[in-house]
Amino acid sequence: MLLVITALLAIASAAAQDPPGDVVFRGGVSLVHVDAEAVDQEGRILGNLHKEDFRIFDNRKEQTIVQFAAEDQALDLILLFDISGSMRAVVQKVAAAAHEGFQELQPGDRVSVMVFNSRSRVVSPFTEELAEVERVIQEDVLSMRFGGSTMIQQAVDDAALRFLHEPRTQRRRAVLIITDNIGMRTRREETVVRDFWEADALLSGLIIANPAFETMRTVGMILGPQNLLLQAGMKGIAQKTGGDAVRAEDPASAFRDAMRRIRTRYSLYYPLPQAKPGTKRLIRVELSPQAAKQYPKARVRARTGYIVPVQTVAP
Repeated sequence: MLLVITALLAIASAAAQDPPGDVVFRGGVSLVHVDAEAVDQEGRILGNLHKEDFRIFDNRKEQTIVQFAAEDQALDLILLFDISGSMRAVVQKVAAAAHEGFQELQPGDRVSVMVFNSRSRVVSPFTEELAEVERVIQEDVLSMRFGGSTMIQQAVDDAALRFLHEPRTQRRRAVLIITDNIGMRTRREETVVRDFWEADALLSGLIIANPAFETMRTVGMILGPQNLLLQAGMKGIAQKTGGDAVRAEDPASAFRDAMRRIRTRYSLYYPLPQAKPGTKRLIRVELSPQAAKQYPKARVRARTGYIVPVQTVAP
């Protein structure tokens, strides 16, 4: 969980003086940062909410939201491409739609590209040059040999660990994985989620339907449980980090929609409760009663926990 060093000196007067939606940081007290997305019953983003429309609970105790931001926040995004044998056509469609999808980004956003099959590797580092990222996807990624097994949990965990080794900033951190969500289980979900919580990153996924799955699953059952291919390799992880996993028939349009959802979220901040460093704490974010009445059946996506840091680091 990103813990921003800030002083709560005269919070009330500061809130009154600062422009609406601006997040003001001053040295002193740690704040817990939670990204949240609210959607209606049709799955459409609710983009006109305010601080009073949210409630947040830390270990079941309601917290005071002291800072709130509804405007776009600078983004560090890892695009994680599945390059197992069944994914070439899908990646080609996403590559063709990359320019359109990147229209959802803003100046100052940074993107890095990773790929995975039986192992993951970095293809390009973080850069603000989106034209270069497009070239990397269309040329470098598509020129790779597609094949091998699919280690989904391993790959998304590697992406989270990469964020853990990046300097802490106030940027939103996200991993967008493009996969058919078929592979061998390689990591405990709890371990991967913990790494995402520590990295203050969310995981979102585009799951591309694979008609060959049932055939491969049958073969796996015949060969034995150790060869059984699994679905839902990252859905649970995405949910616990505040992201989502969308099954897409059209990878191109789904890619742009996923970029937009990552780019536009609410940022909520509340004071870090007293707790032992390294311990896990649970979070629940929901709409206020008034907002829930206005938007019945609406849902809030947000991470479900964080790890109390050993040290806080100034942004």
